[in-house]
Amino acid sequence: MGNSDSKLVFKEGIFKLSQPRAIPSDDVYWTGFWKLPESAEDVFSLFTINDVRRTRDDSLANLETLLTVIISRLVSLRHLPAFPDPDLAPAKEALNCVRVLTRVLPFVYEAEHLESWEDKTFWQRRRKYSKSEPQGTPEVLFDGSNSNDVEEKEVEVLDETVEYTRPLGEELIDTLIDLLFYIGFTLPHVERSKNKVTYAIWQNGVGCVTPMQSSKEIENNRTEILRLLLTLSSKSLYMPAHLVPAKGVKALTYIATCPDKQIVLSLLCSQLNTTLQYNGSTWRVPYDHVVTKNPKQVHVSYCLQFLLVLILYPIPDAGHDPAPKNYFRHFLGRLHRPQDFEFLVEGMLRTLNQPLQATSSYLPGSQSSLPWAPEMLMLFWEALQCNKRFRSFIIDNERANEFAILVLFYALEFKTDQAKQGVVRMCVFILQTLSTEPAFGKHLNQSFTTCQSLPPSAKVPDFSGTYADYLIISIHSLITTSKGKLDAIYPALLATINNTAPYLQNLSPLSSSKLIQLFASMSAPSFLLANETNYALLQSLLESINAIVEHQYSSNRVFVRTLLKARRRFEALRSFTLESGREEMERLHRQRKEATDATNDLTSPTRSMRSGSFDTMRSPQNVRRTPSLSNVPEEGGTFTIGDDEDSDADEREPMVTPSQSSPSNQNSHTPSRSSSIDEPLPTQLKGMSEKARGKMPATQTAFSRHGSSTSLSSHPATIISPTGGFTPSPLWIESWLPTLPLHTTLTLLASSSNTSTSIPPKSLPSAIDPSPPRVHFFSWTPMSLGWYESLLWGFIFASEMMVQKGTVGVWNGSNIRLFRVEQAAASGPSLMKPMGAVDAVGSNLVQRIGKLGVKGEAAAPARGSVRDV
Repeated sequence: MGNSDSKLVFKEGIFKLSQPRAIPSDDVYWTGFWKLPESAEDVFSLFTINDVRRTRDDSLANLETLLTVIISRLVSLRHLPAFPDPDLAPAKEALNCVRVLTRVLPFVYEAEHLESWEDKTFWQRRRKYSKSEPQGTPEVLFDGSNSNDVEEKEVEVLDETVEYTRPLGEELIDTLIDLLFYIGFTLPHVERSKNKVTYAIWQNGVGCVTPMQSSKEIENNRTEILRLLLTLSSKSLYMPAHLVPAKGVKALTYIATCPDKQIVLSLLCSQLNTTLQYNGSTWRVPYDHVVTKNPKQVHVSYCLQFLLVLILYPIPDAGHDPAPKNYFRHFLGRLHRPQDFEFLVEGMLRTLNQPLQATSSYLPGSQSSLPWAPEMLMLFWEALQCNKRFRSFIIDNERANEFAILVLFYALEFKTDQAKQGVVRMCVFILQTLSTEPAFGKHLNQSFTTCQSLPPSAKVPDFSGTYADYLIISIHSLITTSKGKLDAIYPALLATINNTAPYLQNLSPLSSSKLIQLFASMSAPSFLLANETNYALLQSLLESINAIVEHQYSSNRVFVRTLLKARRRFEALRSFTLESGREEMERLHRQRKEATDATNDLTSPTRSMRSGSFDTMRSPQNVRRTPSLSNVPEEGGTFTIGDDEDSDADEREPMVTPSQSSPSNQNSHTPSRSSSIDEPLPTQLKGMSEKARGKMPATQTAFSRHGSSTSLSSHPATIISPTGGFTPSPLWIESWLPTLPLHTTLTLLASSSNTSTSIPPKSLPSAIDPSPPRVHFFSWTPMSLGWYESLLWGFIFASEMMVQKGTVGVWNGSNIRLFRVEQAAASGPSLMKPMGAVDAVGSNLVQRIGKLGVKGEAAAPARGSVRDV
């Protein structure tokens, strides 16, 4: 569509499409949809959202004919021997068919009232005419959109000429997958090739050692096909999250259950290798990403996203026996060669490390960070869950610590960013998944010497210790400085400590102090009485403390001394009552108020925040139901080494952790694209001993997503959820206080020869009987799978919105129901937006000159950063 005349013709054809008169399927009018456009931008700019919706609402028959004719033409082109000959069967026609379908399908999916029509059009068998029956143009293979009643009656009489073919959706998907492996279109040209469709892996890596030649044109063609496959799979965007696992998406079910092993492996390995081979850290001109698009990044992004859509997809159980299998996930779990695992590890680390390199550049913002780091974290988590051999590989080869540091970096970097809360939660679950392996806990005892090279958000000043020390300090920071945004995943954070506790040795004074600080916060009356399930968090932390004492007593003398200094807190917890808890809260409130009045120190943001928030905690009836631990006073003080347990320091403000002063802790002004309130997350399962794990069936994995009998409500004590009107009572306290695992700690305290010092016994007291290490898993449920699917599609949706980066905004303007979409306010001009900055400077100069009396037109306002579709 190189000139304005052809664009005008195409636009006029679009207007005609929405008119009431039904257009016959053999009308030459339809050829304009695959002959006139020259690019995806032409289709998306001229075939507007309003045009699509007008056609859908006012002329559904024409919309059905359009879909049928376009798909028929695409199928015909794929089967033509001359394709993609530029004269006989040009590739442009196939691409235009793909573009039109990509433009239309989201607005078909968003219309709930068309669900039965959509099912009939795409997923029911259709009538196909034999060659003896005269028809229109040979491109139209399917019936159902022709409005000529006479012809329909004639066909009904000639039953012997009617055949039934596969559903239109299946035909389209098979054609698209074939086009991904089509010589001369998405594969390099091969002389004397018998078959145009060759399921060859695109890149060397898993399953392929020989690199394949490629070109910009070939990759662009793959990009457009992958974009349509993603669009076909995006029905989930228009469902509530809780319906996604049960209802499923028929297009994805058809692809994921493909029985052809060659097709599955070729598509799986092609996308996996393309993603992991990409190296975004190669030298480039600084700030090139500001002024240029990168089609290669768009291609890699689509490969990774569609790969994840296939791997994550839980096939709905429709009562089939045996249950249908997701073959993409199955074959990812069957990888076993060390060289394949090494390829996966190197590719994942290259992507995950890139943002750290971008932030440490001498020219801030000169190198763009790869936008698919969250998706790569998701791929890493999937590999951990479905491939036990991969999990063992990274732990045995001591690569798990490297991944753990990166996962902690992303969690700390985004902990207060409302738009990134899903990423933080996923990072926490990744850590919990790693922690279920005993070998991981043992490897955490290695010295961590590169902490000072981390970005400010993850760096601990003057850090000296092990990976275990850094893990505990980071978890403490996530809990106490996340401003209450991570309440729902406190159980997972504590489960990570619990799983690794039996193997931790030589904990440093700082990490030991952080653990005891957490105990002080969670045993505070203001925290325990605020919610009917908060005691479960304290129980989990006490189990971790017990595991360290019972299994690594001789190797953790510093930790034991720190624990003994908290003697008064443990003894107070043993005799805790409702009345004593309320009295303690009132006493601390009075002391803080008197201290504030005396010093008149109202300029300290930490003090004013804590003093203001404590007013809401005076009475359990008025308390916030799920208080952040950053707002809970630590009655026991900081418990740093050298403090006297009876000193007045008990009333001091808690120690500010190093990460509290990092720039990343500031509230982000980027709005959330998905709701993070009360999201159904994986359920924490009670600890399972190693002996019990050994008795699990060989076919049952700890991370199975099918056949789970655990629901979100089956373990209420492990999930924090707001419960309006909760009032603590003595009976309620008696229901859980006797079950707290205090025996080990109290026995150790009783064995201390001198209560005025913190000298621990030389050996573990004989009265303490070590219990077997227990492993805390989480269980996937339909609700948590819905959350997981919405997280992935949130990544895809947000990535596709960045039209200026080379995408087309497939779902922009459609009515998304899987999550909440909020439009970010346009930011002001900056170095990263040079055009906006130039406009702003020009406007400023004109205004100044105008004040000097120079006549002239007013400067145009600076352009906004949000494009109206």
